[in-house]
Amino acid sequence: MFVKRGSCRWFRVKLVLEGVCVAFRRGAFPAVVRGPARRRKLDAPRAWQRMLSGRRLDLLEPSPFDIEIEDIAHGLARVARWNGQTIGAHAFSVAQHSVVVEAIAAHIRPGLDPRWRLAALLHDAPEYVIGDMISPFKAALGLDYRAFEERLETAIHLRFGLPARIPADIRTLIKSADRASAFFEATQIAGFVHDEGLELFGAPPPGCTLRIEPASASDAQALYLDRYQALSIAARG
Repeated sequence: MFVKRGSCRWFRVKLVLEGVCVAFRRGAFPAVVRGPARRRKLDAPRAWQRMLSGRRLDLLEPSPFDIEIEDIAHGLARVARWNGQTIGAHAFSVAQHSVVVEAIAAHIRPGLDPRWRLAALLHDAPEYVIGDMISPFKAALGLDYRAFEERLETAIHLRFGLPARIPADIRTLIKSADRASAFFEATQIAGFVHDEGLELFGAPPPGCTLRIEPASASDAQALYLDRYQALSIAARG
């Protein structure tokens, strides 16, 4: 639509355009660069991920403000344990594994504070960004991977009201529950024989028995969110 020269509207448009030009000259738009500097900026590797919530998560300096439980649940429900080498119509997701670990932790230590049960549920939450890597591969990647994982874990803990570093005894408890879940998964759906599972992961805690049945991604996502809601309410109470 044309704006008639000399009209009031024309003067308003003229003032806006003049203001933009002044702002450019004063450097108010530093992202607009030209020549070699612009090419270098465009060539720089992207270090952030857009989430379905609309958040943009900086992978090198993750902020708690850019982390949402819905993104975590969606991502973990679509990340397969054991690199997908499991039987059944569905992969066994990290989301479902996390729910199992939380339940085993509560079995090992009856009366466990809901805060630490929440920590157990979130123990693999960084994998919604970095995926699930089997332990031998993590060891091969070394300290750089560990440092990255720890930065993301810290941001997740702070986002959901947990201390940046979980107390050592709680970390040990969650690790024990994690290994117990790995034993059941390995021997029931991942092709490991019983003795092999015992050698690699140790015996599950006394009285702890469960049946591993991989759920669909949508069911695993809903299960994870349900447990989060219940535990976050209990932790606040």
